Amino acid sequence: MFEFLAFTFRSIRKRDVGTLLPHPRAFWPVLARMSGWNVTFNISYTNFFLLGFPGLKESRSLLILPFFCLYMVILSSNGLIIYIVTTQRSLHQPMYALISLLLAINICTATTVVPAMLFSFSTHFNHISLVCCLIQMFFIYFLLAFDCNILLVMALDRYIAICYPLRYPEIMTGQVLAGLVGVAATRSMGIVVSVVVLASRVHFCRSNVIRHFTCEHMALMKLSCGDISLNKTVGLALRVFNRILDLLLLATSYTRITHAAFRISSGGARSKALHTCGSHLLVIFTVYGSALFSSIVYRVARTAPQDVHNLISAFYLLIPCLVNPVIYGARTKEIQQHLAKLFQRAGQ
Repeated sequence: MFEFLAFTFRSIRKRDVGTLLPHPRAFWPVLARMSGWNVTFNISYTNFFLLGFPGLKESRSLLILPFFCLYMVILSSNGLIIYIVTTQRSLHQPMYALISLLLAINICTATTVVPAMLFSFSTHFNHISLVCCLIQMFFIYFLLAFDCNILLVMALDRYIAICYPLRYPEIMTGQVLAGLVGVAATRSMGIVVSVVVLASRVHFCRSNVIRHFTCEHMALMKLSCGDISLNKTVGLALRVFNRILDLLLLATSYTRITHAAFRISSGGARSKALHTCGSHLLVIFTVYGSALFSSIVYRVARTAPQDVHNLISAFYLLIPCLVNPVIYGARTKEIQQHLAKLFQRAGQ
């Protein structure tokens, strides 16, 4: 019976090339339910369609221009600060190198998210394979974890600079800095690999439409037809454990930094140390605050429209990329001075 139906559909598709029919296997579960047969199908989709902000329907294309402009602003603002740091020899110090790395991660995150988002607003270019979907998922979560780990390295850098100022040049050498960044990247990869590997073993048979603008983990898991309790447990455990551990380390570091800063006898040096740490704390608040807000909304507002979850995800992924260069450009005196000189030369 099913072989005959498959042959018939393929024959129709061969005769009428201009008619787009779904694959015959898409009809099999429906036919089985209609006939009352107790048949089990081992179907798992390997190709999907991204559908960002599905509630807007045909109006989704209107979102292409504002998100494209947002992407350009993210690229230009982060790229400008990186250019300033790399071209000015006076800024070739560990703290500024870490700021540049953090902003480079912002560019990579936006580049991983926004182009796929723009394609998801189209009905012609929103196709994505399972392999590409998992690759995108890996890079999104790796970059987010790497961002948090670089903030830990920055906290350690400021701790050594303020608590042990005389030994700072001999402790925070280029080799030590590269080693810390390598450890941060390795830790980030270890956090993400298990989540992506478990996701690759899931069967997706509910639908081949991802109602999201990226291959976000839970958006993909909603299409699964098996037991995904292990995926949920591992994902939640890794997120909670690493977030709590990171926040404890950051709180301990900046508490000691603040205590040491207030013991500095020079008022100017004390003010500079606290001002620099204030910039880092603002970035930490932006990154972790947006992540916490996204998690709370997802857990509390489960019945909210999918567009709300899409908007919260966009906020969580892109707001830090937009705000971080503004914080460092406006609050870091040395970067601010070089930016002013650059704009003066450009205006002449």
